[in-house]
Amino acid sequence: MYPKFALFALILVTCTQLWAQKKADPATFLQSGPMVGYSEMREVMLWVQLNRPCQVFAEYQERDQPASEVFSTNAIQTTSIDAFTAHLLADKVLPGKTYDAWLRINGKKVVLPYPFQFHARDLWQWRTDPPAFRAIVGSCSYFNDSLYDRPGKPYGGEYEIFSSIAQEKGDLMLWLGDNIYLNEPDWNTRTGIQYRYTTSRSYKVLQPLLAQMSHYAVWDDHDFGPNDADRSFIHKDLTRAAFQAFWANPSYGINGQGGITSMFSWSDCDFFLLDDRWFRSPYLRKTGDKIMLGEGQIEWLIDALRSSQATFKFVCVGSVVLSTANVYENYIRVAPEERQRLLDAIQAEGISGVIFLTGDRHHTEMSKWKPVGGFPIYDLTVSPFTSGTYGGDGAANTLLLPGTEYVGRNYAALDVSGPRLDRRVTITIKDKSGKQVWQQEIKAADMLQK
Repeated sequence: MYPKFALFALILVTCTQLWAQKKADPATFLQSGPMVGYSEMREVMLWVQLNRPCQVFAEYQERDQPASEVFSTNAIQTTSIDAFTAHLLADKVLPGKTYDAWLRINGKKVVLPYPFQFHARDLWQWRTDPPAFRAIVGSCSYFNDSLYDRPGKPYGGEYEIFSSIAQEKGDLMLWLGDNIYLNEPDWNTRTGIQYRYTTSRSYKVLQPLLAQMSHYAVWDDHDFGPNDADRSFIHKDLTRAAFQAFWANPSYGINGQGGITSMFSWSDCDFFLLDDRWFRSPYLRKTGDKIMLGEGQIEWLIDALRSSQATFKFVCVGSVVLSTANVYENYIRVAPEERQRLLDAIQAEGISGVIFLTGDRHHTEMSKWKPVGGFPIYDLTVSPFTSGTYGGDGAANTLLLPGTEYVGRNYAALDVSGPRLDRRVTITIKDKSGKQVWQQEIKAADMLQK
């Protein structure tokens, strides 16, 4: 009789739990998000994380069209293997349309205290001038966790910067690495890595920002592995899996090589998302080539840049590229010959409009290189969002543009605008409260001057 009674009791408990879950407010099952991921003309990827196994999907409807059809994404049953995350594909969108969206968890609508919306990319080619757009850029987000942080003064702070960014009403946001900081208890296990992603992504101040514009990301050492991690990191497959679970980029890796390399277009601009960790050689190696990006990734990048018809070609990478300051993990220090080869190839191929967007350094600055007989190249370093701040490189960077060095928590707003034949990008650096620190304008015509 005992086995039958135990089975009956188990069924009763399970049924009670299911009934309680069904009756509960579905918002209690929401851990973080929703977040808008990549956007294309025919589909937009949405993301969410729950705190237990549940079925989740999103519904969406064209904005200001209450009589229009309501569409649904695919439904996902969340599991612990992916930290209860879900990628929800909105594949009934039309180019140029804006949609209001909402989640349904276990069939019940989730009511959010902030807007959840997304925009399908515009079909402008052969029809109009390229649309203007705003991209938000930055790096280095440290989210304090008193259980595991180092003793002493908290390293992260001034999280109100994310509220300031949300007020910018950007079209997309680029997270340029160190988007989380894996700590000693984290990076050796899937459990630890998922814990760090979950606690960081769950900060309340982030949620309205995640839900209102498209988000794209690259990584640097702290979300790839330990400090200054390289290709030897034994658990990079685990951190790559977590990166894929918690971000919604259009793809991850090129030519079957691993890593997170990808690209996408927005209006008349191309964005190249590079991986500066997967192929990186150990800095202390005494033999072999010094590598940051690797042969395959560099060849792909040059191919893609050469094929690109974009007005501006934004190359997004965690490590600083142009700066001549031979310090820390600047490209010129970790792999000087590879850096020069990349820059020489851009010049030899006659590729114009290249602007590197970089992070890592815990201060902001902009560099410009104008090779003899070649097109100018820029490197905008934006750091940090909420991590600690460090002094700039000053005179050590001979390519530094005067007045662009800033030490303080900050972000950049990149406004691309103008008619087809007079495009420009206005770069505005803003502090944690959204106050302008400095502003620079780069005209497309000037980037075509040799």
